[in-house]
Amino acid sequence: MTTRVKICGLGQPEDVAACAAAGAAYVGFVFFEKSPRNVSLDTAHKLSLEVPLGIAKVALTVNATDAELDALVDRVPLDMLQLHGSESPDRVAQVRDRFGLPVMKAVGIADEGDLAGLNDYFRVSDQILIDAKPPKGADLPGGNGLSFDWRLIAERRWGIPWMLAGGLTPDNVAEAIRLTGAKQVDVSSGVESARGVKDANLIKQFVAAAHDDIPKL
Repeated sequence: MTTRVKICGLGQPEDVAACAAAGAAYVGFVFFEKSPRNVSLDTAHKLSLEVPLGIAKVALTVNATDAELDALVDRVPLDMLQLHGSESPDRVAQVRDRFGLPVMKAVGIADEGDLAGLNDYFRVSDQILIDAKPPKGADLPGGNGLSFDWRLIAERRWGIPWMLAGGLTPDNVAEAIRLTGAKQVDVSSGVESARGVKDANLIKQFVAAAHDDIPKL
């Protein structure tokens, strides 16, 4: 099966067009004010209408309140909520029940000890995004261009779909897929020409590289 690709942090109509042309399976919009990829609800609404059928629209939020999520889902047509903060398993379950949308929980990994915490989220999430843990004091919970030791999750199998993120680029994504067996990958800074600015050529190269390396399972 071809690896499914998520391009996160879109901000312009041409970004959506580039993702669709390249064959991305997901596009992500960031709703976190500290991020250079943050978009307003109005911008995300307009961009979401440009997304072709068959490509999932994902909203990345960080410790969002019910009121903030209410405003988001009321304004922007979405297919999935991505919780990228310190949300507890109970909070993930609450969001999933309240909004009726599939929920992807991002979990940061730095060493083997972080893997144990994944199990608590499997029972309440529809998908898990395994990302590099941000450095202490970092303003952003993701999108920092950092990777982790992929050997930590090599040959591991979980009961729900999961996605690999963290420091992926067109140059290393095929190797990351080979080492981890990931069937889904996520990229943001790795396809940018400048911080927060997506590059159509890099998007094309990334998706092509991911599709060229099909995990041998």
